[in-house]
Amino acid sequence: MRIAPGRELLAVFAGGFAGTLARVALLEAWPAGSGEWPWATFAANIAGALALGWVATRHLPPSARHRLLGTGLCAALTTFSTLQLELLQMLDESRLALATAYAGVSIVAGLAAVAFATRLARRRDPRGAPG
Repeated sequence: MRIAPGRELLAVFAGGFAGTLARVALLEAWPAGSGEWPWATFAANIAGALALGWVATRHLPPSARHRLLGTGLCAALTTFSTLQLELLQMLDESRLALATAYAGVSIVAGLAAVAFATRLARRRDPRGAPG
């Protein structure tokens, strides 16, 4: 089933808009000071990984839901570029232990979130088929 290109773009835009607003709200509500763990970015990235694991398992492309939630919302909510910038700032401040922990925990927690969401999504459908 092919979705109309206009509808596909609208779904990506709407999801991206919502994801961006959610990330900005997190960053404003939970600002990180110099040398602190950037909890807002971490939470956004793990939440996005969790949501993407679910979406990728339950809503295979091409579907408007996949474009809205996966391509739009999750892509805008998560922010690899901010994670990189925060890591570089930590390294510039000679906070090697914090940077190493942040990078390692972000990767492990992100992979665990995807695995958990995928397993949960498949459990909802005993055949493991997307629904």
